[in-house]
Amino acid sequence: MVIFIDPIFCCRRRAIQCNGNQTGLFCASSSKSLKSGKLRIGYTGNFMLRKATDRIFRFGVFEADEATGELRKRGVRIKLHSQPFQVLLLLLERPSEIVTREEMRQQLWGGDTFVDFEHGLNTAVNKIRAALDDSASRPRYIETIPGKGYRFLTPVAVHSPREEQPSAPLAATDAPRIEPRFGAVLTEPGELPAAPRRLVRLLLMLVQVMYLSFYFGALANLQEIHGIFLEANLPAPGGLMVLLVATASVLIPVRLFLLTAAAFNFPHLPQKFRPLFPVLLILDLLWALSPFLLIHHIPTGLALGASAALVYMPFAQRSLVLMYGRGQ
Repeated sequence: MVIFIDPIFCCRRRAIQCNGNQTGLFCASSSKSLKSGKLRIGYTGNFMLRKATDRIFRFGVFEADEATGELRKRGVRIKLHSQPFQVLLLLLERPSEIVTREEMRQQLWGGDTFVDFEHGLNTAVNKIRAALDDSASRPRYIETIPGKGYRFLTPVAVHSPREEQPSAPLAATDAPRIEPRFGAVLTEPGELPAAPRRLVRLLLMLVQVMYLSFYFGALANLQEIHGIFLEANLPAPGGLMVLLVATASVLIPVRLFLLTAAAFNFPHLPQKFRPLFPVLLILDLLWALSPFLLIHHIPTGLALGASAALVYMPFAQRSLVLMYGRGQ
C-alpha cells in the first residue's frame, strides 16, 4: 500500500481530530485505487483552518466571496472547489506581490504536513486559471514566477457587506492599478487584450515622441501662435501664451522620463505613472487643442478631427502603461 496525500483528487473525505487541536483530512483518490490496493491517503494538517470572514474581493468582472467560498463572474457563480479557492484568496490578499510556494504550503497545508504538495498546488492553480479563463503563457490574472511562486496581476478591491462604503483597493507594489477614483469608468487591466511587450513599449514611446513634437513645435513658433490668439479674439491672449509656455516647459521633462523609462524597460514605470496620471489627464486634454495652433497650415476640419483623436490619447496611454506593468 502506497500512503501519501493527494489534496486535490479526493473523493472520500472524513474529518478527524489530530494532536488534540487540529483538524485533519483523510482522502481516498478513487474506488479503483481501493480495489487495486494503491490507496492514496494522507493527512492535510492545517489546510482549510483559515478563519473565514465576510470580505469580498473584486477584480475585473469577478468577485470572490470569502464567507460563502464562492467565485462569481458578473454575479453568476463559477464552480471552484474549496482548495483552489483558498489559494486564490491568498493571491487576492497580496495583489502584484509574489506569493511563494513555501508560503502557500505553510499557510494552507501546514509546515508539519506530509503531502503531495507540488502536484496539489499546480492543480489548484490550473483550476483557478480555468475558472478565470486565464492562460499561463499570456496571464491576465495569475502569473507564474519560475522557481518562486505566483503573482496576481489585476488590481483588487476589498469590500465588506457590513460597511456602508467599500474599502480602498489593496496596495499593489508593482501596481498595474492607476487610480481608484477613475477605476469605475476606465478600463481595468483584466479587460485589456494581450499584446507583445515589445509592441506595448514601442507604442508607449511613440506617444511620448508625439507629445514632445507638439511642445517643441509650439515653443518654436510662439510669435505665430500669439498672432492666432489675437486673430481669434480670445480673452487674455497674453495669459494663454504664458499657460502654453509653462505647460510645455513642465511636460517636456515628464515626457522624456516616460520615453526613456519605456525605452530601457524600467520595471517601476507603472508606480511612477500612477500619481502623474490625474495631472497629465488635465494637461493632455488642454493640449488636445494643439492642432488648432496649425490653423494657418491645415483646414479647420482636419484640426477638429485631430483634436478629437487627441482627446482619447491620455486614456490610450494609461491602457498602455497598464499593459506594460502586466507584462513584467
